[in-house]
Parts: sequence; structure tokens; C-alpha cells
Amino acid sequence: MKILGIETSCDETAVAIVDDTRAIAANLVLSQFEEHRPYGGVVPEIAARAHLDHLDGLVKQALDVANCSFGDLDAIAATGGPGLIGGVMVGVMTAKAIAAVHNLPFVAVNHLEAHALTPRLIEPIDFPYLLLLASGGHCQIMIAHGVGRYQRLGATIDDAAGEAFDKVAKLLDLPQPGGPAIEQAALTGDPTRFKLPRPMHHRPGCDFSFSGLKTAVRNLVVNTLENQIDESTRADISAGFQAAVGDVMVDRLGHAIDMLAPAGHPPMPLLIAGGVAANRYLRDRLEILTARPEIGRLIAPPIGLCTDNGAMVAWAGLEQLSLGRTNSLDFEPRPRWPLTEWAA
Repeated sequence: MKILGIETSCDETAVAIVDDTRAIAANLVLSQFEEHRPYGGVVPEIAARAHLDHLDGLVKQALDVANCSFGDLDAIAATGGPGLIGGVMVGVMTAKAIAAVHNLPFVAVNHLEAHALTPRLIEPIDFPYLLLLASGGHCQIMIAHGVGRYQRLGATIDDAAGEAFDKVAKLLDLPQPGGPAIEQAALTGDPTRFKLPRPMHHRPGCDFSFSGLKTAVRNLVVNTLENQIDESTRADISAGFQAAVGDVMVDRLGHAIDMLAPAGHPPMPLLIAGGVAANRYLRDRLEILTARPEIGRLIAPPIGLCTDNGAMVAWAGLEQLSLGRTNSLDFEPRPRWPLTEWAA
């Protein structure tokens, strides 16, 4: 089976073609960074218009790269939510139109599930597995029991990890997206120079909170340092912030693993997915959890498949299609679409 996947949930227009042997025949991502840079963040109206302007051409380009036609496809998949609704609508309507004209099945993909299943695109990983999904809009810990079957153990009660990275980068006058910029700046920094909080650290449960950490950085920059930041200080704050996020993630996942032992689960892999999973420092920090007998190994997608892309949407569509699941053309795009609607 071969499927074309469309991703338009935020500020990347992405199209990919993937088959059931895990071969990625095309994977194109068009960034909108320049369009949004003057505003210091993603503007939904601008994002939707950019998707509208570029998506058709990107679909044609993907077919050319993959050396195939619509007649060679078995289905069309598109992110149906959650996300910025204007952009989601552009992707869904384009996918529906292609499906209708070429008499192909249409699959509406949950953006979160696309991230959650991405490691299975790289290798045949069995269910169940423990999953940390961390991105600009989401941060949650789940057990993935199967396609469409997720049990949430914890989630952020305020800001997502990726959002905190972006906001802190903006405070430090670093470029967007903030995650890669902070990771790079932190390479030469001293994480112990400034004392930053670890929200929810050692608290019961598996929930996250990053608002207090973000506010602490703002108070440090604006009130204590009076916005007088040299390169060394910028590096030290970046390193301290990144270390705090790492401590919180290790602690929260440790609590999740504690919940697995009494439940009698056999050892399962720990998978990390989403844009924040591209951070090599955090990947290294989480390796410590593989010493726990409940965890087999740590698995993360290649860096290029952590951020939003069409290949993850195409693969999630293939996973659904292989189970006989498709959507009718009256599917309505959804700004919110929690995975826990299918909670195990």
C-alpha cells in the first residue's frame, strides 16, 4: 500500500508519500518562518493563507519526487486536528478533493497520533510502549496500547515544553523556533550559575508544569539582570533552563514508570516523539531511565521526523488503513482532538 500524507496543522506545509514497507518516497516540508518572523510567533491567518498558496504545488512536487501518480496511490491522509483550524481546513479539503476526484479512500489523522506512531515508521515496534509526546502545543505521558488506543498518565497543566522553549528564547533574543536555538546556546553555558525552579518536581503523579519556570526566567532577565545579557549570560541561562526541563522530564517519567510496576506490565520501550524530542540533550538525559527494569530501551525518531512532517501523517494513515479504518468525506476538521477519546 502507498499513501500520500498532508500536514498543515501549524506553520509547516508538508506532503509525503510512504508505503507499507516503511519506505519514504517523498517527504517535503515548506517552512513559513520568514512569513511569521516579524510578529514573533505564528499568526493563524497568515499560516492558513500560506498553506493555501503552496499546498497544491507541494503535492505535485511530492508526486514528481516519488515518480508516481495519483493512480499509484491507495489512499490520501491529512491531519484532521488538533491544530490551527484554518490550516487544518486547507489540508483536509485538499485531501478530500483529491480523494473524491481519484476515487481514493480518505483518512483523517490525529496530529498527536501521527507523532505517537512515528517511531513505528522507522522500525517495527510492538505495542504497548510508554510514550512521552512533547511539542510546542502538547506535553503528555501515555501508554500506547495500539493504534487508536492510548492511556494518558499525565499532561501539562499549563504550558507545553515546546512553548516554554520558544518563550524563553524570545526573552533571550534568540531566533525561533526556540528549541534548537536554546540547545545550541546551552552548549557553552554553565547550568548551575542561576538557580531556576523545577515545577512539579517530586510531586505525586505524572503531570507537568512549565509556566513557573518560564516566569522565573523572565524575572531573572527583566528584573534581576535588567535585560543586560551578554553572550556568556545568555548561554548560562539557556543551559540552566534546559537542565531544569530535563530534570522535570526525568522525574515525571520516573513516576510513570513507578505506576507500571504494580500493574504487572512486562518491560516496555520508552518512546519520545514531537518537536522537543529533537533535543539531543534531553534525549541523553532520558537514557538514564533505561536502567529501570520496567523499561527496555529508549527509542526516538530521527531528528528530521520529530518536527511536523507529512511522512508521519502518511504513516499514521497507513496504520489506520491497514485496520480497515477510513473516514467519509463529511469529516469535520477539529481544532481540538485529544487522544484520550480512545483511552484504553
